[in-house]
Amino acid sequence: MSEAELQMDVDDRLRQHLCLALTPGVGPLTRQRLLERFGSVEQVLGAGASDLQSVQGVGPKLAKEIERARRESNVEEQIRIAREHDLGILLEYHDRYPALLREIHDPPGVLFCRGRFDPSDQLAVAIVGTRHASRYGLKQAAQLAGSLARAGVTVVSGMARGIDTAAHRAALEAGGRTIAVLASGVLKPYPAENAGLADEIARQGCVVSEAAPTMPPISGMFPQRNRIISGLTLGTIVVEAPDRSGALITARHAWEQNREVFAVPGQLDSRLSSGPHRLIRDGAKLITSIDDVLEELGPMAHQVQRDNGDTIRVPAEVSLNEVEQQVLQAIGAQGSLIDEVTQKSGLPVHRVLSTLSVLEMRSLVRRVGGNRVARV
Repeated sequence: MSEAELQMDVDDRLRQHLCLALTPGVGPLTRQRLLERFGSVEQVLGAGASDLQSVQGVGPKLAKEIERARRESNVEEQIRIAREHDLGILLEYHDRYPALLREIHDPPGVLFCRGRFDPSDQLAVAIVGTRHASRYGLKQAAQLAGSLARAGVTVVSGMARGIDTAAHRAALEAGGRTIAVLASGVLKPYPAENAGLADEIARQGCVVSEAAPTMPPISGMFPQRNRIISGLTLGTIVVEAPDRSGALITARHAWEQNREVFAVPGQLDSRLSSGPHRLIRDGAKLITSIDDVLEELGPMAHQVQRDNGDTIRVPAEVSLNEVEQQVLQAIGAQGSLIDEVTQKSGLPVHRVLSTLSVLEMRSLVRRVGGNRVARV
């Protein structure tokens, strides 16, 4: 196949995936069921109405929408807008599609991006909470986000007012990376007063959405985008959230995705503390600093107290725990791809990534390119 023919094939795949992903009514779960039933996007778009209706969640109305979409899709317009505004379009089969997000049971079929994803974003933590935060909550979110950013951890949130905004701004001020996941299109940031913040994030990280670039915010998209926030990360921190907060939906997604959930305790008589306290009761990790987070994601070097009260660190090579030993031993003499380390160690990829970060901080391994590691 010539280069021109190959490019045409890639463009056709892009168009077909966009066509299905942007069809009204085809949410992430319906998309997954369609793919499980028909095997590929091409087969879905080529199916008849009666076959489409054999899929759970697809009735006559949605079947007609899918048939109409393949005839009247505005895919070309979306591609034009993306090119005009220098947006990235990532599909699930692309190499640059976030590996952690690909692992969840309902990954988005398409991601529109302002800015870029970086290999370092595989070590990411979400910070979420109420839009109506107290000064205490804003302070805790900013301190946690700034400390995580300075430790090399990417901070992910939803760019909403309150806790989300505080987390993004603190990560930026610390010189770290941050990712904003929107319920609107990336060219229609919500809330409107955060348009400038979105510009800053795009320069120092990534603004991402599964919605078409110019789509305004729709209420149903907010719970749906929360699975992306948790799916991009190794763990989610909840800072202040009343009982009906969207942050609790993000925490639930994190648990369902087998990711860690952390909660910041608050005042007992504050309704903003009810969400985090309930999460702690249900098994979330109580945290007071990022040390609690880093310890859970990948244990740090053990500390030993001397008789005179001084604290010393045991040499890293001596203090490796079982998981760290597994990961280190899975790295070949000439270095290994992260996928190879994951396969050889038999550990979940998020545990491998967090442990590699700890080993790197302890100068036992080093990154060789974006996806390769070697022993020091």
